[in-house]
Amino acid sequence: MTVKEYRVNLIEQLSSIYPKTEIDSFFFILMEEYLSLKRIDITLHPDYEIKNTHISTLNTALKRLKNQEPIQYIIGNTEFYGYPFLVDENTLIPRPETEELVEWILEETKKLQSIKGSIPLHILDIGTGTGCIPIALAKNLPTATVFAIDISADALKIAKKNADINTVKITFLQTDILKVNSLDEVLKQLQQNEINFDIIVSNPPYVRELEKAEIQPNVLQNEPHLALFVPDENPLLFYDKIADLAKENLTENGLLFFEINQYLGNETLTMLKEKGFKNIELRKDLFKNDRMIKVQ
Repeated sequence: MTVKEYRVNLIEQLSSIYPKTEIDSFFFILMEEYLSLKRIDITLHPDYEIKNTHISTLNTALKRLKNQEPIQYIIGNTEFYGYPFLVDENTLIPRPETEELVEWILEETKKLQSIKGSIPLHILDIGTGTGCIPIALAKNLPTATVFAIDISADALKIAKKNADINTVKITFLQTDILKVNSLDEVLKQLQQNEINFDIIVSNPPYVRELEKAEIQPNVLQNEPHLALFVPDENPLLFYDKIADLAKENLTENGLLFFEINQYLGNETLTMLKEKGFKNIELRKDLFKNDRMIKVQ
């Protein structure tokens, strides 16, 4: 089978499930991942003959795509903020909106560094998943000391591999953040004294059960529900808890960043104001949805 013939077959098999633009994206990803062929190679050599060993692998990928499994899980990796990341069924797939959050944090750290001078920043990510947020921050803030927490041991295995792949040092800790009374309890795992953080960031579970109908099937059926959903009657439980912990462990000019549920921006702002945070700012993402909050 040639590359051109495989593309025609892929479109025929998937056209009832995905739009053509997405199928084209799948095609180019699979060609590069399994055949090391870039777009220019395919354009110049459409009659490139695919080896039988690769046909079997590509057919397996096609079968998984027909089951609406995310392409990132099929190939086992993705890109975030320009860096490579492993992903599997134990981790959420990093999304563009979270890249925007990282960009905002990096903007604000420049101001913090002007205040702190040569004193290294201490950063904590809560609910780290693949480790995409702390790793991207560590790559751009090489003098910072970075910590990351997650409840899932399986997710932390992936996060540690991603830190190694991207050659950054992150201290990872396994903890159910809802069950701790202070961050000092968590840090005792390291036999460390109290640490105050300049930046605490979290992209916690925030999708309400009532919003499941809005979730794409490939996400709903494959990505870990533990990292996605919260009960309808208490959708801000992670934000409430993390905000309380942050109040005790942020430095004087420290900042708390959240990625939030687009429908609960005002509720989240009100909760943070009631807790005494100041300089509260809500930002929209590239899709014009309320998505990020920064408080001091």
